[in-house]
Amino acid sequence: MASHLSPDKQIEALREDIRHHEHLYYVLDTPEISDAEYDARMNRLKALEAEHPELITPDSPTQRVGGKPRDGFVKTPHSRPMLSLDNAYNEAELRAWDQRVRDALPSTEQVRYVCELKLDGLSLALHYEPAPDGSAHLQRGLTRGDGTIGEDVTTNVRTIRSVPLRVSAAKLKAAGMPGSFEVRGEVVLPQAAFVKMNEQRVAQGLAPAVNPRNAAAGTIRTLEPNIVAQRRLDFYAYFLLHGASDPDKRGEFLLPTQSDGLEAMRTAGFRVNAHATTVDSIDQVLAFIAKAETLRNSLGYEIDGVVIKVDATAQQRRLGFTGKAPRWAIAYKFAARAGITQLERVLFQVGRTGKLTPVAALAPVFIGGTTVTRATLHNADEIGRLGVRIGDFVQVERGGDVIPKIISVVEDAKHPRGTEEIIFPTHCPRCKTLLVREEGEVDYRCVNASCPARLEEELRHFASRSVMNIEGLGEVMVAQLLGHTIAEQSDAELNAAEDVEAESEAAPTPKALVHSIADIYTLTKDQLLTLERVGEKSAESLLAQIENSKKAPLSRVLLGLGIRHVGERTAQALADEFGSIEDLIDASRPETEGEEDKLTRVNDIGPKVAASIRDFFSNPTNLALIKRLKEEAGLTMSAEKRARGTTLEGLTFVLTGTLPTLTREAAKEMIESAGGRVSGTVSKKTNYVVAGEEAGSKLDK
Repeated sequence: MASHLSPDKQIEALREDIRHHEHLYYVLDTPEISDAEYDARMNRLKALEAEHPELITPDSPTQRVGGKPRDGFVKTPHSRPMLSLDNAYNEAELRAWDQRVRDALPSTEQVRYVCELKLDGLSLALHYEPAPDGSAHLQRGLTRGDGTIGEDVTTNVRTIRSVPLRVSAAKLKAAGMPGSFEVRGEVVLPQAAFVKMNEQRVAQGLAPAVNPRNAAAGTIRTLEPNIVAQRRLDFYAYFLLHGASDPDKRGEFLLPTQSDGLEAMRTAGFRVNAHATTVDSIDQVLAFIAKAETLRNSLGYEIDGVVIKVDATAQQRRLGFTGKAPRWAIAYKFAARAGITQLERVLFQVGRTGKLTPVAALAPVFIGGTTVTRATLHNADEIGRLGVRIGDFVQVERGGDVIPKIISVVEDAKHPRGTEEIIFPTHCPRCKTLLVREEGEVDYRCVNASCPARLEEELRHFASRSVMNIEGLGEVMVAQLLGHTIAEQSDAELNAAEDVEAESEAAPTPKALVHSIADIYTLTKDQLLTLERVGEKSAESLLAQIENSKKAPLSRVLLGLGIRHVGERTAQALADEFGSIEDLIDASRPETEGEEDKLTRVNDIGPKVAASIRDFFSNPTNLALIKRLKEEAGLTMSAEKRARGTTLEGLTFVLTGTLPTLTREAAKEMIESAGGRVSGTVSKKTNYVVAGEEAGSKLDK
């Protein structure tokens, strides 16, 4: 480094040089210098910044890891929903999707598809904003979350070397990108890094992680940035969207085609999967899929299929979305990998809604790069269908290459049958409440809202932003309130299975501070200060948030109680209709002969939802919880009844497309205020379809 340069010039030159070599190493896999040379340049930069701390900037390569561990992750809305994709599992399903796409577009238009490997990792949204020098700087990184609201994991994202902290003005110009943009993509843990991590965990006496996908998800949500940095995550970009500086287009695709977006991100310095390609026909898509399957074992990272997208964004807009997925994209899932092992015992786990899930404990079997020791048995009907017994040898698949499931019992001379029947419990394994199985359903449920096996998920749901909005009650804090250490919680996250509800081990320990939702409101500052990493400020902040949650309206409280089938919309309808928890409880009592059902007269509440509400309010434990929340905690248990007109009474409306002067929510509010009902689907009960621009299949129907 030339000594005649001023310190700020030396520092900036070093930063650009290091960024260049990071891009070569972490994005292009074509390093030009040795690790020792790279380390020497980084150490020189660190020394110069230590001498001139006023010159340190957030985008400096030295600032990828820094700061104290987080207390939790802030929930933040996405610019547009991060939707899941519909799946195809064979050629016929894929050709049927292709036909639907072509039928929905004018026959004169050419349809091109982009084929991309379906990386088996964790979705992220990265937001960049312009700097005064014309470059773009990373502002925020969000997990997918529930698709609408993600968790802000920016501190951890900054440690991923293939994520640019800064995109220079020159690269933006070359890529044809503004300074404000959003990049969506997938975080993966390379197989080599996964093996190394597990070797270290075993050496430390810890349980190995289950698979690279869960390890990546657990890592990005770890509260220690230094741990994230050590695990060598990679980020692959696959969507380019307008940023926050253009509010009218925020979240919309930035360029005319998906392939243009991939090339722009590659030019700007993002890692884009090298195997993505554009094709003109479904036959070429199938050829790409066949080739991808041959690459599967040599890539160095996990894939579980191929994603196919309509290339032109104008066509994407016209094709639109179903309720949960885009019509212009589909995931072709590879056939599940399978193995044979022995069923040793069956665990029964209780989730937040009380659903009892039987889980098979298996002799370890290696399937598709993962050691499988658990598999879902789904429900009692599935156990009966399989005819499975404890001691049987079973065929196990990783369905979609992620979720292990038993598909059959192996019956041959080498694999003798087991002899012990699987007995499904009649009472909850934790609280001993009688399990309920509703008519026409396959699942058994515990209806005790204070069941300790349900409590961890109940607490997190109750504290979530859309319910009581107690942000300080994140996963780590909840785990500690239940008596678990941060290390125990991190280990659980790392090995969490997607299909299995929280195990009974997540229930409160003897040292727990909370044994019921109502106990949140009895917490004291002294109690919180006994927890790991909780100081005066964070304890006071949490208590203030808990106190403020007492102002939440009745609809939020009803949502927080976790009544099965009662979501945000139904909770609001119940609050509007009955006005108080007492009147709702009264309406939930079995009606006398000839009396009108007070619950089913409420919009969107049918016999099934009404039965679930009655089950909840007929449980003495649930009534005791409500009494504590009202009398001891002082939560809001009343609301102003909404006055409804009768002009549209008895009429059902369906809204579709973009309305010229109203949002759909505003139109729905007007219809319901006049006594009408709004449905999401067209049926024989539909009286009117209100159609705006770009109306979809609902209008055709």
